[in-house]
Amino acid sequence: MSASPQPSTSPRPPDAARRSDRSRRAILDAALALVGEVGYNKLTIEAIAARAGVGKQTIYRWWPSKAAVLLDAALALAGDAGSGSGWTGFPDTGDLAADLKSVLRATADEFADERYAAPARALTAAGATDPELGARFNEKLLEPQLALYEERLRAAREAGQLAPDTDLRLVVEMLLGPLTYRWLLRTAPLTHAYTDALVDSVLGGVGAGA
Repeated sequence: MSASPQPSTSPRPPDAARRSDRSRRAILDAALALVGEVGYNKLTIEAIAARAGVGKQTIYRWWPSKAAVLLDAALALAGDAGSGSGWTGFPDTGDLAADLKSVLRATADEFADERYAAPARALTAAGATDPELGARFNEKLLEPQLALYEERLRAAREAGQLAPDTDLRLVVEMLLGPLTYRWLLRTAPLTHAYTDALVDSVLGGVGAGA
């Protein structure tokens, strides 16, 4: 009797897409870790490659510069934070001041976390001298966040809590400008008391009603 054919036991070929995803994630994680350790000026593609366990040509195949790597790393970090926190959008409890205070308090806490602060500082500095990177930073990271503020303020305006002619973007900038200034220049601590006072001052200045 002839032996029945045996099923093939040859190993499956490696999944190139999965390997690629692992490499990209390792590179992004390495960039975030290193910028926190050595700062942006001392961050190099070679160091990122060594920490990630890849060749530097692998990095250059996907990104043109260390700034571009860091931008994607910051976007990935923001996405991870959102998926882990249950964030579904700007809160709308009907109390505009309370909602703004809640978000600004969380923002101050995030700025105090070097996992977020280090890449954000580095990208802010790099974007100031690299117009293309600055435009990408604004488009991909900053504008979507500002839009959430505007959406919440628009709802408040429609509910009669803000004057019909309120400039929503101006109000957003009045809220975030001082916060960002204090954080970037380290002029004073970012406390919840400060963010609460900021909200009260801005809403009082624009004549927000209850």
